[in-house]
Amino acid sequence: MVEVTFAQLQGWLVALLWPFVRILAFFAAAPLWSHSSVPRQAKLGLALLVAIVVAPVLPPMPDVPVMSWAGLGIMVEQMLIGIAMGLVMQVIFAVVQAAGEFIGLQMGLAFATFFDASSGTNSMILSRVLYMIALLLFLALGGHLMILEALVMSFHSLPVGIGAFNPAAFEMLARYGGTIFVAGMSLALPLVGSLLILNLAMGILNRSAPQLTVFNIGFPMTLTIGLVLLMVLMTDLSGFLHRLFSSGIHFLYQLIEAMAPLT
Repeated sequence: MVEVTFAQLQGWLVALLWPFVRILAFFAAAPLWSHSSVPRQAKLGLALLVAIVVAPVLPPMPDVPVMSWAGLGIMVEQMLIGIAMGLVMQVIFAVVQAAGEFIGLQMGLAFATFFDASSGTNSMILSRVLYMIALLLFLALGGHLMILEALVMSFHSLPVGIGAFNPAAFEMLARYGGTIFVAGMSLALPLVGSLLILNLAMGILNRSAPQLTVFNIGFPMTLTIGLVLLMVLMTDLSGFLHRLFSSGIHFLYQLIEAMAPLT
């Protein structure tokens, strides 16, 4: 007859629960897995499956009872690590969405919006299209596997029960949010600059020939040239996204190393 002691049960629970909390927090914050169309049961099941698979290769867990204040502190610690890693991925994809917003506003597509269930707000069609292209390319390049690898490696750099974080890491994460505007504008700048010149030319033409109103000529011309320039932009979009993903994953590893407490 197989007997299981309370100490063995406690050890199995500890070895699975705290990695599960970090992985689940990451899935709840990272794009793709955090989408509202993914059922909660699927998120819980996938996080539990990943935790079961990686549990044997993780460092030893601290000998702390789960139902204690110390156990609650460790659980909050794992949630903070998972959410911080997920926010890095959110910033990467927010770059593409911001570029779509900039381009859509300049093309006159501000009215072409629809309700986005994942964010609970209205988003532009062009922003959503670029987001889907970036997400599909991310999956095609195996980015989701690289992120899962970084998540597993974080248990070695930031073992469970680390006790404290380096505050500079969270400042670094906040500053990384500026990538949304810098990289987003870099992607949208060719179209925004070209359409701005076109609008200036149409303004001068409207002053010289008032019968040529902007609404009759300007809007169709802006939309047509914007679509042509968008087709040209698509030829280099994959290279830009590849560099964006590479820099984002590199920053993710830097953040993991930076979160370790100073000794």
